[in-house]
Amino acid sequence: MDGRRLPDERREIRISDADRERAAERLNRAMAEGRISVEELQERLSTVYAARFGADLLPVLSDLPGDPLNLSADVLATPVGPPTVLRGGVGQLKRRGAWNVPARLRVQSSIGAVLLDFCDAELPMPVVEIELELGAGSARLLVPENATADVDGLVSSFGSVRSKVPSRAVHGRPHFRIYGRTTAGSVTVRTRYTFAGRHF
Repeated sequence: MDGRRLPDERREIRISDADRERAAERLNRAMAEGRISVEELQERLSTVYAARFGADLLPVLSDLPGDPLNLSADVLATPVGPPTVLRGGVGQLKRRGAWNVPARLRVQSSIGAVLLDFCDAELPMPVVEIELELGAGSARLLVPENATADVDGLVSSFGSVRSKVPSRAVHGRPHFRIYGRTTAGSVTVRTRYTFAGRHF
């Protein structure tokens, strides 16, 4: 054998971090629907985040509805490249006004509050991926009026996760893909309120 592949052989392609997050989103949705337990969710997430190839996801997705390897259906293009990291300790971490939003953000905060206001920001990419690594602090993500946000990949141990905007991505509108973990803090995704000329 000379090592060449036959025409009908498929080369196994490594999956991306975004593929793992979409698989994690499907698992979180399955738990919310009562298909798997919390314990099963944690076990399967461990497999997902350790996966290198699509075939590695088959054991944890094959008994759920849909094609286990069709991870990209009905989603916009996934941002690529390393994330921009925003770190906060016990103080407030804030971004608002006219700031340039990178395609990928990683937000790390232990106790302090986080405020990310995207309403007046430059959004050069149609999809913004935001990975949250939060401790006990709360986080508010303010998005434009026509934006959508998917928070299914965000796992909360003792806190709460609330989104007041549609979750399904729509072409032509900004879409935020929010995932990660929060220990005891609350996460809220909503549009910005305006009262007496002030925004909050």
